[in-house]
Amino acid sequence: MKDIYILNIQFQAPLIMKRRTYVKTVGAGVAALHLDPQNIIGRPRKNPYVRLGGPVFDPYKGAEEWVLSLKKRGYRAGYCPLEPGVDEAEIRSLEKAAGKHDVLIAEVGAWSNPISPDTDAATQAIEKCIAGLQLADQLGARCCVNISGSKNQEHWAGPHRDNMTQLVFDQVVECTRRIIDAVKPKRSYFALEAMPWAFPYSTETYLKLFKAIDHPSFGVHLDPVNMITSPQDYFNNGKLIQEMFAVLGPHIKSCHAKDITLREDNYIPQLDEIRAGLGTLDYGTFLQELAKLEDVPLMMEHLETDEEYTLAANYIRTVGQSVQVDI
Repeated sequence: MKDIYILNIQFQAPLIMKRRTYVKTVGAGVAALHLDPQNIIGRPRKNPYVRLGGPVFDPYKGAEEWVLSLKKRGYRAGYCPLEPGVDEAEIRSLEKAAGKHDVLIAEVGAWSNPISPDTDAATQAIEKCIAGLQLADQLGARCCVNISGSKNQEHWAGPHRDNMTQLVFDQVVECTRRIIDAVKPKRSYFALEAMPWAFPYSTETYLKLFKAIDHPSFGVHLDPVNMITSPQDYFNNGKLIQEMFAVLGPHIKSCHAKDITLREDNYIPQLDEIRAGLGTLDYGTFLQELAKLEDVPLMMEHLETDEEYTLAANYIRTVGQSVQVDI
């Protein structure tokens, strides 16, 4: 799929963007870090902590092997490996294995476009969100997450001039309530991930949306990189992150971990998403704020290999050590 642009600011929508070429190298501090992932889970927690997670690349059979693959990498959270409609026994098996090894199921992805101008596509997207939220609730995952959607005819998560109008805001509110009310979850939440060209796209619009939806089973999914949309935000992202947590903190159910860089040889701002540790996101502030919350997972995404996830995890753990946050 083609890259998505807004004012020459480039982002990656969940699961649809091609990985961009990295232009920086791993710092000496990260390269020198040699943590044994096997010793991370279960060790005494002397400091505030954050549950780090990511995808599993190993082949596995059953819930126990999946959880052990996470544990081998030092992860204490994972993306739900099950699809909606699976047998109840599989759900219970995964819940039992995760609980046994102190691994949190962070989120069920329901990536789709509930406000698509294509009526059939919108209906299918809403049904997918309902099914995803049902699975999340059955499993006890922290949330089912999607974006609010787009009026873009070609790119389901792309920019469109109508995305940030009051009419679409009202549609997002109605659609989100419809999804939650269809499930009436008791253990999980439905959450929307911010996008730079759709509601919610900032701390203020997320708060406005949260108040308008006004549902106890609606939560916040926080991805700070998606909310950095200008050079001003970019150079002051630590303060921006603090504001996000100050306003949205009590409602945050899961977070995404990646990084961002600003191209310096271009006169029109161009922001690129890259691997954690290769950009300038203030991870010290991010981890300190996240550690104040209760068991909110931090999930790495959009990388192509196990090795890249290892490098990202090592960087995040290094920063965690520097700010006294256990990862």
